[in-house]
Amino acid sequence: MQYIPQILFLILSAAAIFLFSKNILSIRRNILLGKEEDFTDNKQQRIKNMLLLAFGQKKMFRNPLVAFLHLLVYVGFVIINIEMLEIVLDGILGTHRLFTKFLPLKLYKFLINSFEILAVLVIMACAIFLIRRNIIKIKRFANKDLKGWAFNDANYILFTEIILMSLFLSMNATDTLLQQKGSAHYTEAATGNFIFSSLLHPIFNQFSVTTLIAIERTCWWLHIIGIFAFLNYLPYSKHLHILLAFPNAYYARLEPKGEIKNMPSVQNEVLYAMQPELAPTDAAPPERFGAKDIFDLSWRNLLDAYSCTECGRCTAACPANITGKLLSPRAIMMKTRDRLEEVGKNINLNKNFVDDGKTLLYNYISEEELRACTTCNACVEECPVSISPLEIIIELRRSLIMEDSKAPQEWNSMFSNIENNFAPWKFSPDERDKWATEM
Repeated sequence: MQYIPQILFLILSAAAIFLFSKNILSIRRNILLGKEEDFTDNKQQRIKNMLLLAFGQKKMFRNPLVAFLHLLVYVGFVIINIEMLEIVLDGILGTHRLFTKFLPLKLYKFLINSFEILAVLVIMACAIFLIRRNIIKIKRFANKDLKGWAFNDANYILFTEIILMSLFLSMNATDTLLQQKGSAHYTEAATGNFIFSSLLHPIFNQFSVTTLIAIERTCWWLHIIGIFAFLNYLPYSKHLHILLAFPNAYYARLEPKGEIKNMPSVQNEVLYAMQPELAPTDAAPPERFGAKDIFDLSWRNLLDAYSCTECGRCTAACPANITGKLLSPRAIMMKTRDRLEEVGKNINLNKNFVDDGKTLLYNYISEEELRACTTCNACVEECPVSISPLEIIIELRRSLIMEDSKAPQEWNSMFSNIENNFAPWKFSPDERDKWATEM
């Protein structure tokens, strides 16, 4: 009977790790459905970007207060869960506060006290974020992009973090009370009181030893179950960026942000027209101009879609959106991820992708959205984790124009002039310097 809790813990841990690994591998497969692209250059700069943008949250500090609160939640949650190592070992070995046997008591108390300070700060920061979202209703969170699940997702996570931190403090409070009451199992690890959990003693002091043990064990189990549940919720949530922000920042493009990635095949056609002696003779024509579905995008674009935090900073900065146009860079990323998830489910069901008659262009993202983009790059500049909605917009717009010949009439006139006169204006190349002879 004494080994039943350990067996249950091992089963719970194995199930949680298995499900999480399965979901992460599925997401990896979905990302790799995109076209191959090389991002192995300049490793030193990429590591620097990752440390500054993903871990240091450099771009967030344009708004120092919000950045500080976000950093508290992020770093606090990560550091506190270092304690998970002790919980896991206790669960497997059937011990209680195992690290007290190996660490000096003063160091152990310092660590737990530090964790408790962080836990309280995390609770406060989460409460402020809930107020900002649900009471103050900041505009970018009240946007029509975030309806239903997309809006509630953040609330679920914030409430979960508050509950997990509260369980951690309650567990410590009842543990230290049981030490004071001389309960055998708990006096083996005589830690004494901790800085914040001791403030909860008046709440729990009225209970008997048996009830306190039940509360402490319940908090312990709920805390570990909550952590495993949180872990397996991540793949379904925008909070997957907790993990993907790091590779996303590492694989960000290093070219100047205003530089649009050209298509070599199109450049070759221009060379044929203007300087045929420089044009390659063995260049293969592209299978498709631009992108119509997720398979035509780079795997890096698909990683972007999964890494999106849905914070809305891109949409708030978008001049097209500000002036009432349909375009929302945040919605572009969310729709790309929705299509990617649908394709993934199709593959899971059929082993291989079976054409479902849908494409990212038209079925998810409309012509009106794409045409509203001014390619100003504001969305890319604002994104905290270096996501580029602009790349996806440009690729879809290329397909719209070059594959489906759907361009506004004004654009067609310009295209015709470029094709015939090598410039947007309706003047023959031979007459282009005529203005100078009249001076």
